[in-house]
Amino acid sequence: MTGYLLALDQGTTSSRAILFDLAGAPLASAQQEFTQHYPQPGWVEHDPLEIWQTQRDVVQTVLHQAGIGSADVTALGVTNQRETTILWDRASGEPVYNAIVWQCRRTAPLCDRIKADGFDTAIRAKTGLVTDAYFSGTKVAWILDNVPGVRERAERGELAFGTVDSWLVWKLTGGKLHITDVTNASRTLLYNIHTRDWDDDILAYLKIPRALLPDVRPSSEVYGETVPYIFGAPIPIAGIAGDQQAATFGQACYTPGQSKNTYGTGCFLLMNTGEQAIASQGGLLTTALWQIGSGPLHYALEGSVFIAGAAIQWLRDGLGLIKSASETADLAISVPDSGGVYLVPAFVGLGAPYWDAYARGTIVGLTRGTTRAHIVRATLESICFQSRDLVDTMQADSGLGLGVLRVDGGAVVNDVLMQMQADLLGAPVQRPQVTETTALGAALLAGLATGVWQSLDDIARQWQVNREFVPHMSADQRETLYAGWKRAVARARDWIEN
Repeated sequence: MTGYLLALDQGTTSSRAILFDLAGAPLASAQQEFTQHYPQPGWVEHDPLEIWQTQRDVVQTVLHQAGIGSADVTALGVTNQRETTILWDRASGEPVYNAIVWQCRRTAPLCDRIKADGFDTAIRAKTGLVTDAYFSGTKVAWILDNVPGVRERAERGELAFGTVDSWLVWKLTGGKLHITDVTNASRTLLYNIHTRDWDDDILAYLKIPRALLPDVRPSSEVYGETVPYIFGAPIPIAGIAGDQQAATFGQACYTPGQSKNTYGTGCFLLMNTGEQAIASQGGLLTTALWQIGSGPLHYALEGSVFIAGAAIQWLRDGLGLIKSASETADLAISVPDSGGVYLVPAFVGLGAPYWDAYARGTIVGLTRGTTRAHIVRATLESICFQSRDLVDTMQADSGLGLGVLRVDGGAVVNDVLMQMQADLLGAPVQRPQVTETTALGAALLAGLATGVWQSLDDIARQWQVNREFVPHMSADQRETLYAGWKRAVARARDWIEN
């Protein structure tokens, strides 16, 4: 076959487009940042029209860079920042309010009321999610309750709700398609991952009209095509997935137990649990992983490390211990170990498996012999220990062994960090040849739907390792260090008195 696959990668701070050949190799890319709006402390918004404009522009830039026309593109896939919430007018296509971003905390009081009512238990059972302002459902309720006239228009069926994928597909198809995929639906707090439908009990509780909601479709399917006036010729739209699920697909984690970890500001770790939606006993999220065509829905356990790369930024900007992140590798290996120092980066509390909002950042084990190299090394180790916390919890919840951990994100260029992760996990860590795994995942989903690949096995054979890091540390040493981490975490917990 000849042609190209185009990925739209719509993120929290920028819109990107990447063009891949039919072997999955990136050929051209473009990126454009857009405005972050902070109308009140704790509130975060985006302009949906600016999201659309920047995403459209980077696609045109990529096609121009590659010297091809839209008629040469075999299919297009969309991946997106998850949970960010948009409502718009079905007739005019105009948003009724700014997009409320996943980071926005304005609905925390509503989440507190849900918990006080005890309804969070039902939400957890139905959606696999914890009741938190992070997710879309309470954001929809806030817009309906706080923007004048919106509730009445929604009840008359005049408005549409969507996460960013839905908004982009609506715009790309000139308003013909109001859809989302299972991965994005599963992050709304409104979708029952067991019945695979919007949940009437939750909709009634939050007073959200069903008429607002998009149709939920598989992650890999030919949904329709772009209207010709946007890019020239129409392009089939054939893949949609939220960013973390797309990255897992791009990492070819297709069998139960396979896992990937994305190292960015925080870490997102997902484990494929196959066709089984496993309820976590350790505070992890149960989420849709993908659905290929009319095949079964696959699930994952997901856990987040709140502070990973952000701890490196703090060393640079807060403490002035380093001038750039690239210095951390040489500093960390300039000492044989962290000298008994542990840093717990609980700057915003601790997530799974601790879920302690009152924990705070802590450094323990300091002596007169402690140097900045020890603190830098302890900071890198903290990223690895937190990831191990999640892996251990996932294995306990699922009964599945890890095997290897596949890694992506900006921090994986740090070989020292990756070797530490292998050592402290006791498992091999694989860095892929193509590290743009989120965009790649969207492209692969689109290619699978349009016959570029016939099966997941075809794609898995194509996935290539750039480097594998194998554990060198003895099991005794690893477990001694990890026990020290758990003691350090205990000292960081419940620091802020409620």
